[in-house]
Amino acid sequence: MGKVPVAQSVLELIEPVLMANGLELVDVEFKKEGKKWVLRIYIDKKSGVTLADCQKVSGLVGDLIDIEKVIDPDYTLEISSPGLNRALKKEKDFIKFCGKKISVQCHAPLNGKKSFTGCLTNFKNQSIYLEMDGQLHEIPLNRVAKANLVIEI
Repeated sequence: MGKVPVAQSVLELIEPVLMANGLELVDVEFKKEGKKWVLRIYIDKKSGVTLADCQKVSGLVGDLIDIEKVIDPDYTLEISSPGLNRALKKEKDFIKFCGKKISVQCHAPLNGKKSFTGCLTNFKNQSIYLEMDGQLHEIPLNRVAKANLVIEI
Protein backbone atom coordinates (compact mmCIF):
# COMPACT_ATOMS: atom_id res chain seq x y z
CA MET A 1 0.00 0.00 0.00
CA GLY A 2 1.42 3.40 -1.02
CA LYS A 3 1.95 6.42 1.16
CA VAL A 4 -0.93 8.90 1.26
CA PRO A 5 0.00 12.22 -0.42
CA VAL A 6 0.72 15.06 2.00
CA ALA A 7 -2.15 17.25 0.73
CA GLN A 8 -4.65 14.42 1.29
CA SER A 9 -3.28 13.72 4.81
CA VAL A 10 -3.53 17.42 5.71
CA LEU A 11 -7.06 17.64 4.28
CA GLU A 12 -8.26 14.68 6.35
CA LEU A 13 -6.59 16.04 9.48
CA ILE A 14 -7.81 19.65 9.35
CA GLU A 15 -11.24 19.50 7.67
CA PRO A 16 -13.11 18.59 10.89
CA VAL A 17 -11.35 21.42 12.76
CA LEU A 18 -12.31 23.95 10.10
CA MET A 19 -15.91 22.73 9.94
CA ALA A 20 -16.16 23.03 13.74
CA ASN A 21 -15.09 26.67 13.34
CA GLY A 22 -17.71 27.44 10.66
CA LEU A 23 -15.27 27.33 7.76
CA GLU A 24 -15.21 25.34 4.52
CA LEU A 25 -12.00 23.70 3.38
CA VAL A 26 -11.87 24.46 -0.35
CA ASP A 27 -8.48 23.02 -1.29
CA VAL A 28 -5.04 21.98 -0.05
CA GLU A 29 -1.86 22.23 -2.12
CA PHE A 30 1.61 21.02 -1.15
CA LYS A 31 4.29 21.78 -3.68
CA LYS A 32 7.87 22.81 -4.08
CA GLU A 33 8.38 26.40 -5.15
CA GLY A 34 12.02 27.12 -5.83
CA LYS A 35 13.96 25.53 -2.99
CA LYS A 36 11.17 25.55 -0.42
CA TRP A 37 7.99 23.57 0.17
CA VAL A 38 4.71 25.48 0.46
CA LEU A 39 1.52 24.18 2.07
CA ARG A 40 -1.37 26.31 0.79
CA ILE A 41 -4.77 25.92 2.42
CA TYR A 42 -7.80 27.62 0.86
CA ILE A 43 -10.76 28.35 3.14
CA ASP A 44 -14.16 29.96 2.66
CA LYS A 45 -17.33 30.89 4.52
CA LYS A 46 -20.67 32.39 3.54
CA SER A 47 -19.83 35.91 4.68
CA GLY A 48 -16.36 35.83 3.10
CA VAL A 49 -12.94 35.13 4.58
CA THR A 50 -11.21 37.80 6.65
CA LEU A 51 -7.58 38.25 7.62
CA ALA A 52 -8.58 37.27 11.16
CA ASP A 53 -9.98 33.97 9.81
CA CYS A 54 -6.69 33.25 8.03
CA GLN A 55 -4.67 34.05 11.16
CA LYS A 56 -6.90 31.85 13.32
CA VAL A 57 -6.66 28.92 10.89
CA SER A 58 -2.91 29.35 10.61
CA GLY A 59 -2.55 28.92 14.37
CA LEU A 60 -5.04 26.06 14.65
CA VAL A 61 -3.88 23.92 11.76
CA GLY A 62 -0.20 24.83 11.91
CA ASP A 63 0.06 23.43 15.43
CA LEU A 64 -2.06 20.39 14.56
CA ILE A 65 0.06 19.54 11.51
CA ASP A 66 3.26 19.89 13.53
CA ILE A 67 1.94 17.78 16.43
CA GLU A 68 0.73 15.01 14.11
CA LYS A 69 3.99 15.17 12.09
CA VAL A 70 2.14 15.03 8.77
CA ILE A 71 4.90 16.88 6.89
CA ASP A 72 8.58 15.90 6.99
CA PRO A 73 10.43 18.73 5.24
CA ASP A 74 10.46 22.33 6.42
CA TYR A 75 7.60 24.18 4.78
CA THR A 76 5.86 27.54 4.61
CA LEU A 77 2.19 27.59 5.59
CA GLU A 78 -0.13 29.90 3.65
CA ILE A 79 -3.84 30.33 4.39
CA SER A 80 -5.95 32.05 1.76
CA SER A 81 -9.45 32.56 0.41
CA PRO A 82 -10.14 30.79 -2.90
CA GLY A 83 -10.46 34.13 -4.72
CA LEU A 84 -12.99 35.31 -7.28
CA ASN A 85 -11.92 32.75 -9.87
CA ARG A 86 -12.03 29.91 -7.39
CA ALA A 87 -11.24 26.40 -8.49
CA LEU A 88 -14.13 23.95 -8.67
CA LYS A 89 -13.06 20.43 -7.71
CA LYS A 90 -15.69 18.69 -5.64
CA GLU A 91 -19.24 17.69 -6.52
CA LYS A 92 -20.54 20.18 -3.95
CA ASP A 93 -18.64 23.01 -5.70
CA PHE A 94 -20.44 22.37 -8.99
CA ILE A 95 -23.81 22.11 -7.26
CA LYS A 96 -23.18 25.32 -5.26
CA PHE A 97 -22.24 27.35 -8.34
CA CYS A 98 -25.02 26.27 -10.72
CA GLY A 99 -26.11 29.29 -12.71
CA LYS A 100 -22.60 30.80 -12.70
CA LYS A 101 -20.17 31.17 -15.59
CA ILE A 102 -17.29 28.71 -15.44
CA SER A 103 -14.27 27.68 -17.48
CA VAL A 104 -13.42 23.99 -17.93
CA GLN A 105 -10.21 22.47 -19.29
CA CYS A 106 -10.34 18.78 -20.24
CA HIS A 107 -7.47 16.28 -20.13
CA ALA A 108 -8.15 15.31 -23.74
CA PRO A 109 -10.48 16.67 -26.44
CA LEU A 110 -14.20 16.10 -25.95
CA ASN A 111 -16.20 16.51 -29.17
CA GLY A 112 -13.09 18.13 -30.67
CA LYS A 113 -12.58 20.69 -27.88
CA LYS A 114 -10.44 20.82 -24.75
CA SER A 115 -11.66 24.20 -23.41
CA PHE A 116 -15.22 25.17 -22.55
CA THR A 117 -16.57 28.41 -21.05
CA GLY A 118 -20.23 28.89 -20.33
CA CYS A 119 -23.03 28.80 -17.79
CA LEU A 120 -23.02 25.83 -15.42
CA THR A 121 -26.63 24.67 -15.63
CA ASN A 122 -26.48 21.40 -13.70
CA PHE A 123 -24.35 18.71 -12.13
CA LYS A 124 -25.69 15.18 -12.03
CA ASN A 125 -24.44 11.62 -12.52
CA GLN A 126 -20.84 12.83 -12.16
CA SER A 127 -21.20 15.15 -15.18
CA ILE A 128 -21.07 18.93 -15.61
CA TYR A 129 -23.76 20.46 -17.83
CA LEU A 130 -22.51 23.63 -19.44
CA GLU A 131 -24.53 25.93 -21.72
CA MET A 132 -22.27 27.49 -24.30
CA ASP A 133 -23.35 29.42 -27.40
CA GLY A 134 -26.91 28.14 -27.06
CA GLN A 135 -25.84 24.49 -26.86
CA LEU A 136 -25.76 22.23 -23.82
CA HIS A 137 -22.53 20.28 -23.32
CA GLU A 138 -22.22 17.31 -20.97
CA ILE A 139 -18.69 16.99 -19.58
CA PRO A 140 -17.93 13.93 -17.42
CA LEU A 141 -16.11 14.98 -14.24
CA ASN A 142 -13.39 12.37 -14.82
CA ARG A 143 -12.46 14.22 -18.07
CA VAL A 144 -11.94 17.56 -16.28
CA ALA A 145 -8.35 18.66 -15.70
CA LYS A 146 -9.29 22.06 -14.26
CA ALA A 147 -12.46 24.07 -13.66
CA ASN A 148 -12.78 27.63 -12.34
CA LEU A 149 -15.40 30.29 -11.79
CA VAL A 150 -15.16 33.08 -14.38
CA ILE A 151 -15.17 36.63 -13.05
CA GLU A 152 -18.07 38.55 -14.56
CA ILE A 153 -17.82 42.32 -14.47
